[in-house]
Amino acid sequence: MAGVAAAVEEGSAAKRFWIRSRKEAVFAEYAPFVVCLAAGRLEIEAFRNYIAQDVHFLKTFAQAYEMAEEFADDDDAKAAITDLRKAVLEELKMHNSFVQESVMQEWGIDPTKEIIPIPATVKYTDFLLATAAGKVEGGKGPGKIVTPFEKTKIAAYTVGAMTPCMRLYAFLGKELQMYLQHDENGHPYRKWIDNYSSESFEAAAVQIEELLDKLSVSLTGEELEVIEKLYRQAMKLEIEFFLAQPIVQPAVVPLTRLHDPANCLVIFSDFDLTCSVVDSSAILAEIAILSAPKTDQTGTDNLDARRSSLEMRNSWDALSKQFTEEYEQCIESLLPEEEAKTFDYEGLCKSLGQLSEFEKRANSRVIESGVLKGMNLDDIKRAGERLILQDGCVDFFQKVVKEKENLIVDLHLSLFVNILCSTFLSFL
Repeated sequence: MAGVAAAVEEGSAAKRFWIRSRKEAVFAEYAPFVVCLAAGRLEIEAFRNYIAQDVHFLKTFAQAYEMAEEFADDDDAKAAITDLRKAVLEELKMHNSFVQESVMQEWGIDPTKEIIPIPATVKYTDFLLATAAGKVEGGKGPGKIVTPFEKTKIAAYTVGAMTPCMRLYAFLGKELQMYLQHDENGHPYRKWIDNYSSESFEAAAVQIEELLDKLSVSLTGEELEVIEKLYRQAMKLEIEFFLAQPIVQPAVVPLTRLHDPANCLVIFSDFDLTCSVVDSSAILAEIAILSAPKTDQTGTDNLDARRSSLEMRNSWDALSKQFTEEYEQCIESLLPEEEAKTFDYEGLCKSLGQLSEFEKRANSRVIESGVLKGMNLDDIKRAGERLILQDGCVDFFQKVVKEKENLIVDLHLSLFVNILCSTFLSFL
């Protein structure tokens, strides 16, 4: 892992900034608006509002590109900025085409109605225009920019504030593309997803990243830190833009913020294969089985120890098989035969109670088998520290823990194996 980290640090500036911001992008992917769009069930009014807000973004992008082009001192950089500005103008045409052709013809909504930018939109556009004007924290003000090098810095700062938006949209496009493969009835937002998952948009994202690298190659370490701060701030504002999109329909998504803090929320989260990439119980069993010869303190022949290890493995395999079979039966019995029309809170509580009873029985069988008996606590801790978690998992729970003092939130983790989870929670 150290070698991978070193390779990342030696990579281009744009690549480093994205890798360091990659986990934050998960919060945009699981914003209620994006989840509903991916499912193809987003209300068209919500999508129309988004398109109108995004038009404000694109117009500001075109303006910022024009300002950056004036500051760029290199002919190649100027040409690249010109190409990117043309791409933004083409995207504006795509938005107009999508709204006029699809929205008006299929849903009868008037696309000419002007929509005032929401606060989240204003925050990003004001931030971008201020950056393009040279109003950068840690940099010189616009009135003091006199040398070509100082102008190049402002161009680099501006592109640094625009790059994360392009990379985030390319990321979302590729992530959402998989949902089109399972849609047999025609996804209503296929054109939007296809656009941002296309090779041409990825090429545009790469182009602005290469431009950022070119503009920042002669900058000092301190100036690169300024660009990274701008990059991270732009990413934050872009994510807040997605989170701020108003939707009227219910959506089941991970909690990143409360739209109605007066309500009490309960967060149910499994651990294995939800938080973790692999089943932690299997890791625990493997540790116990491999440690079995070490626990033989009788001085008897090692053959007895090896037999004990073999017996433990057979016992665990039987437990795993029984758990898998009964778990599938349990879930099948809990799922309703018909699609739910409304949220059934009492039914959910009843189903979770039945699932909890099933897990208690499964845990009891593991305890009675003695497979995990006598495990070394240090081995368990080391396994927990090395457990690979899903992208965004730690960030999500850290946000909950950080804000729980100010929110009425009950946090409940439903776990099959909670020994490794205790190590995970220690990081929060």
